[in-house]
Amino acid sequence: MHFSIPETESRSGDSGGSAYVAYNIHVNGVLHCRVRYSQLLGLHEQLRKEYGANVLPAFPPKKLFSLTPAEVEQRREQLEKYMQAVRQDPLLGSSETFNSFLRRAQQETQQVPTEEVSLEVLLSNGQKVLVNVLTSDQTEDVLEAVAAKLDLPDDLVGYFSLFLVREKEDGTFSFVRKLQEFELPYVSVTSLRSQEYKIVLRKSYWDSAYDDDVMENRVGLNLLYAQTVSDIERGWILVTKEQHRQLKSLQEKVSKKEFLRLAQTLRHYGYLRFDACVADFPEKDCPVVVSAGNSELSLQLRLPGQQLREGSFRVTRMRCWRVTSSVPLPSGGTSSPGRGRGEVRLELAFEYLMSKDRLQWVTITSPQAIMMSICLQSMVDELMVKKSGGSIRKMLRRRVGGTLRRSDSQQAVKSPPLLESPDASRESMVKLSSKLSAVSLRGIGSPSTDASASDVHGNFAFEGIGDEDL
Repeated sequence: MHFSIPETESRSGDSGGSAYVAYNIHVNGVLHCRVRYSQLLGLHEQLRKEYGANVLPAFPPKKLFSLTPAEVEQRREQLEKYMQAVRQDPLLGSSETFNSFLRRAQQETQQVPTEEVSLEVLLSNGQKVLVNVLTSDQTEDVLEAVAAKLDLPDDLVGYFSLFLVREKEDGTFSFVRKLQEFELPYVSVTSLRSQEYKIVLRKSYWDSAYDDDVMENRVGLNLLYAQTVSDIERGWILVTKEQHRQLKSLQEKVSKKEFLRLAQTLRHYGYLRFDACVADFPEKDCPVVVSAGNSELSLQLRLPGQQLREGSFRVTRMRCWRVTSSVPLPSGGTSSPGRGRGEVRLELAFEYLMSKDRLQWVTITSPQAIMMSICLQSMVDELMVKKSGGSIRKMLRRRVGGTLRRSDSQQAVKSPPLLESPDASRESMVKLSSKLSAVSLRGIGSPSTDASASDVHGNFAFEGIGDEDL
């Protein structure tokens, strides 16, 4: 998750008090909350009390006198680095102290009182699920409320997540981000002040082997089935005419498990597809469509005069990756700190082991770069859990002094309609990895030069992923 403090504001104190500087904290480029230096200092002191000073990153010191504009900008940069460092720390970033601070600040900034409301959550097939929640309920609370409404068992809740999406004119969803533990879903979606933004329930894991756990339950099976049908209809899962015929036949027989078993064998099953964007692979400014799934990023592209092609980048061969943001200056080339800035440009860049002893940076320019990065990290996390012999099965936390609110009425997952005829305009793709000599990809040798198990380029972010994954 990308934290930034791109700007400050001079604000008047309460009841006509003295003015103060407010720091606007953005999450993935969107305003999350507005806080004062003293509030962040209070958070730092609380974290230091709980975890010790040696665990925490450096915090900008107090100043005795009023800050100059240059000092305000310097403090902004220091606080931004501090927030990013805390969030990226596995211990601090997942702490209730840090997350509850951000939830309170979000609610105060958006001036949303705590009250019971009805929140609409969509399933992958567009079905609406209305749940009664509090405006102050965090993401896990809302997820549990949706699960209760659908009668999804407690031990399967962790297999699903809530996602913030933007509904496009054609009715398809553009994924913005996975809702996190530091935010209040009702506040997050309503503060955007646009009917385009929705909350969607979707499975949260990548390895199709976990489907077996979900399919054991009737509700889990129906959710997985509805999502898969929807993904096929929108072209996210690649299907031949013959496979399409077989799938439709299984639908007609209401053979949901057999339908899913066949779907699991299809290319891009369980992948998340992003909006069309631009990459510097295999050449500069190349239009691509990126999909994430099965421990890889897939790039679909068309080179001039050639058919649709696909290149796959395995996460276990990415030495590291980073998300960078830049804000173009307005015409004239100058801007005062925090003012007059244009739209943020986001890039995801990863260093990839192309062949033996050869690493190459690949850059994708997309407004969804942060969501792509989140997908990469979650795929790595899932690999690590699997290698350690752990399970992604997540039991519900038990609240102190209360119990989970269960819905008085359940709502069934509607069965989706039969698949429509396949789109004749959809082309088959040729994998780039099997056509390297014909495509003349820059910086890639022949397939026979792929790295062997003894040529691993380690990175702390991937510590524990074994040589056999190359």
